[in-house]
Amino acid sequence: MLKFLALLVLSFALYSNAAVLPASKFATYTDSFARNQMLALASAAYASDPQKCLTNKFTNAQLKRQIYVKNCALLSNDVCSGYTAVLHDDKAIVISFRGTQGFLQLISEANKSVFESQMAWVSGGKVSKYFGDAFTKVWNSGMKDDFNALVAQNPGYTIWVSGHSLGGSLASLAASFIVGTKLVDSQNVKLVTFGEPRTGNKPYALAHDLQLPFTYRITHNRDVVPHIPNEGFMDYYHNKFEVFYKESMKAGASYTVCDGDEDNKCSNGLWITTSVEDHLHYFEHDISDWGEKGCN
Repeated sequence: MLKFLALLVLSFALYSNAAVLPASKFATYTDSFARNQMLALASAAYASDPQKCLTNKFTNAQLKRQIYVKNCALLSNDVCSGYTAVLHDDKAIVISFRGTQGFLQLISEANKSVFESQMAWVSGGKVSKYFGDAFTKVWNSGMKDDFNALVAQNPGYTIWVSGHSLGGSLASLAASFIVGTKLVDSQNVKLVTFGEPRTGNKPYALAHDLQLPFTYRITHNRDVVPHIPNEGFMDYYHNKFEVFYKESMKAGASYTVCDGDEDNKCSNGLWITTSVEDHLHYFEHDISDWGEKGCN
C-alpha cells in the first residue's frame, strides 16, 4: 500500500510539473523552421513524386518510399498516403502524411461517423477510429519498416513529423505512436502540423502533451478544420501547442503561440471559423498544388 501511494504521489508530481512547463522550457517555435522546412515536407506528401520537393527545398535529401493505401477509411475511393525520407544535411528523418479530398468531402457532408466511433490509443485516451485506422494501415503497409531502417542507418538523427488536414492528425498519431512504443526518445521528435482537426478526446490530448515537448499545431486564421468536431463533442479536445496566424501568413507576419490545449488567445477565441480557403492555404501556398509542383 505504501509503495502504491509513493508511486501515485510520484506520478502526480511528474504530471503536474510537465503540464505547467511552458514551451520555451523544451523548445522554441520559429516561423522560419515551419515556413521553410516543415511546410515543404507536408506539401511534398501531396505530390506524385515527393523527391521533387525534397530536392528543391533541401540539400542531400533522399525519399525512402511513398506509401499508398486504397479504401483506407469511410469512402470506397479514399486513398491515404504518407512517406519517409532522410535529410542528411539537417540530420533528420522525415515522416509526413497527406490530407485527402475525401476527408474534406466527409467534412462538407457533416458526416459524424468520422468522429463518433473511437478507439483506444497506445499513449492513453481515445482517438477517432477513422484517424486511427488510416494511420495503422499506412504504418503497417511498409512505413514502419522504412522508418525502422532509417533510424538504424542514421543513429542520432532527429525525427521530423508533419502533415496537413487529415495528414496532420495522422502525423500527430505517428509522433505519439513512435514515442509511446519506445521506437525513439521523445526529446528527439519534432512535430509540426497544419490545419489539424481535433484528433482524440481530452485524455488523449493530455497524454500527448506529456509525451512530446516539441509539438506545434499551426492554424491559419479562420481555417474551419481545426474546429472540427466541436470542442466537447464526444469529449474531443486539442493538444498543445497552437500557433495562430491571424489573417496574414506572409513573411514577417505576426503570430501567437498558445500554451493552453484549447486557448481563447488563439483560434479558439474566434467567433467565425468557417473558411475552407484558409484551410487550403498556409504561408501563402496552396499546400497540395505547391507540393505537386515540386515546392517551387
